[in-house]
Amino acid sequence: MYINEMQDKPLHKGIIQSMFLNLLAFSLLFFSNAYAATFPEKPPESDYFVDVANIIEASERSEINSILGKILTEEKIPIYVVTIPSLSNYGASGMGIEGYATELFNEWGIGFQDRNYGILLLVSKGDRKARIELGADWGREHDYAAQDIMDNLIIRQFKNGNFSLGILDGVRGLDAMARGLALPKPTAPWWYFPALIIGVIFLVLLIINLFKTGRSGWAWALIVAIGILLFFILRNAGSGGSGGGFGGGSSGGGGASGSW
Repeated sequence: MYINEMQDKPLHKGIIQSMFLNLLAFSLLFFSNAYAATFPEKPPESDYFVDVANIIEASERSEINSILGKILTEEKIPIYVVTIPSLSNYGASGMGIEGYATELFNEWGIGFQDRNYGILLLVSKGDRKARIELGADWGREHDYAAQDIMDNLIIRQFKNGNFSLGILDGVRGLDAMARGLALPKPTAPWWYFPALIIGVIFLVLLIINLFKTGRSGWAWALIVAIGILLFFILRNAGSGGSGGGFGGGSSGGGGASGSW
């Protein structure tokens, strides 16, 4: 009787260990699948953007493709734009915009093994976040320029609801950064120059009226108030800050993030 109990104990212990290992393996598999992110399909060779969020206007699409196709041909630097409705749509709500951009960059292999200068601009509209991810060969030397592009060219337009224009301005900025050129200024909204012309005409007419009627007091105060108002409006609107792109490139962790 005692001998049988001694023989059963190792057997029971082995069964318990086996059950524990199976449960652990199942748990790991469950959680890995639960948090496994998915990615948008790569664009065809003729395109350099994937607009799942449908925020890039038709008028900007051709110019984006033209700019990015030209820099790939001339400098062998692939730049791609991806817009998504939200991170949760791709099972990446727990990763954050930085982690998902890195994974997407590496999944697509943006860049080349011998020239790892790929760039990814990712916009998650629902999360109100954007990320510029740089290939490993950029190092961290261009993080400041990438942040400048993000803040002054992309996010500034996004805050005004100009998503398509913000992406186009961002593409222009990334093109200039990649070529070693000065960053462009943000594109002024359509009402910028009409407002400027109307403001100037109004001030001229007001000054003429003052010379005819004399210094009545209220007119001079109105000139000062309108001048200050126009100054801040126009400054905020116009000021700025200083196929074959997949070939084994990987992210180096550099870049910039922004939210609006």
